[in-house]
Amino acid sequence: MTKFKPVTKRLVEELSLIVGRENVLTRPEEREAYSHDETPIPRPHLPDVVVKPENAAAVARVLALANEAHVPVTPRGAGTGLSGGAVPIFGGILLSLEKMNRIKEIDEDNFIAVAEPGVTLDDLYQAVESQGLYYPLYPGEKSAHIGGNVATNAGGMRAVKYGVTRNFVLGLEAVLASGQIIRTGGKFVKCSTAYC
Repeated sequence: MTKFKPVTKRLVEELSLIVGRENVLTRPEEREAYSHDETPIPRPHLPDVVVKPENAAAVARVLALANEAHVPVTPRGAGTGLSGGAVPIFGGILLSLEKMNRIKEIDEDNFIAVAEPGVTLDDLYQAVESQGLYYPLYPGEKSAHIGGNVATNAGGMRAVKYGVTRNFVLGLEAVLASGQIIRTGGKFVKCSTAYC
């Protein structure tokens, strides 16, 4: 197992250069809300720093920096999960995706929405419904982020009829731990490379 290194003052300064000082939280009272999710855990785990990037390029730079420094990173959406996935048990960097909250496209012809990971389900519901469309999944919390739904393959009670989140994901833009951005799939169930 790799031994993680601590977050240093220099690393915090470099993170501030990437995402802006206003998007880096270091005071304990600022970080406390990011120390747990909805999982009933015996004690919270305070991250060393909270970083709020606004786009995939910034996420890539943060992850590349953390990878080089051997500092753990915990991604987080709304923190509504019940699996503990957003709990920074090793401290390090808490990568909050809350500012990546834009719906980039709603394609009525192909019944497709392109959304960033910090889009809440409530915002997605309203956006697609305004176009006469319907997103059927409801895992139990409208303030949940779509990125967390994808990460945990959320379903909820409607999953019996409609399936779970993976049944509605055609493609992803993802950032690897190295900082490399990859794109998978596309806007159609079948694309030129095969079934997505």
